Amino acid sequence: MLKGEDSMRGNLVITIGRQCGSGGKMIGQKIAEKLGVKCYDRELLTKAAKESGLCEELFETHDEKPTSSFLYSLVMDTYSLGYTTSAYMDMPINHKIFLAQFDTIKKLANEESCVIVGRCADYALADYPNTASVFITGNDEDKLKSIKDLYNVDDAKAKDIMVKTDKKRSSYYNYYSSKKWGDSRSYDMCINSSVLGPDGTADMIIAFAKAKEAQNKEKAE
Repeated sequence: MLKGEDSMRGNLVITIGRQCGSGGKMIGQKIAEKLGVKCYDRELLTKAAKESGLCEELFETHDEKPTSSFLYSLVMDTYSLGYTTSAYMDMPINHKIFLAQFDTIKKLANEESCVIVGRCADYALADYPNTASVFITGNDEDKLKSIKDLYNVDDAKAKDIMVKTDKKRSSYYNYYSSKKWGDSRSYDMCINSSVLGPDGTADMIIAFAKAKEAQNKEKAE
């Protein structure tokens, strides 16, 4: 496993957890544009597939989907042992995909400053000092409007999409991490995007992340 504290001291990584319809991806992209860095969302799947040698379609199929068929502790024990063990070879494909993404997230943090949306990135980078973990919420009426506009659906379908997507993300996060999805104690910062809008929310997150980065530098000196 990669050592975070020394290898990425100069990199600032912002991880974003988000409720469906809160504009998390768009806000992540705005943050990345303002900072002049890359935003990784589904792009992470392509990168993880390339680096792991697994088929990209498998990453798409299993993206942020949990399972209850395998113990989390066994997954992480196998991760610590490496990918050539018989335990890894016998592991269900969704766990192989999680570990591949876990590795890719760590490698990204060591290589560059960036924004990473979803996929337990905050948990993967828990030991990396210059990571600012953020969870974005929104008022239900704003989230539903966003979903209706994006998918061209009615109120009932939009609510169904919102509830099912949040349930899927919550189950995935709660299963693979040691924290609870959406709980303020799981993140450095929780913010309601309905209050300031996408641009204002992005600016607030940047200000917070830079303040945390500056504080880390002071502690290190």
